[in-house]
Amino acid sequence: MAQQALGMIECKGLVATFEAADAALKAANVTYKGHHRVGNGMVALLFEGDVSAVKAAIDAGVAAGGRLGQIVSSSVIARPHEDTAKI
Repeated sequence: MAQQALGMIECKGLVATFEAADAALKAANVTYKGHHRVGNGMVALLFEGDVSAVKAAIDAGVAAGGRLGQIVSSSVIARPHEDTAKI
């Protein structure tokens, strides 16, 4: 069984957020796990899947979202602990 990873992209701006999510989902076999409104127009997108797929999806999302808005940060956590989802 493949190891799971959690990927996050923090965007500023609605259009950049949609573009980043669309590109990430098209780039690799990942699942959209939701979003969190951070504040000041920032949104954090969450994706889950195989480690390599999540890395590819996050890279594609950052590149696409950065063309239309501001990417504040991105991260990939390989094999996150079960309690990480509670945060």
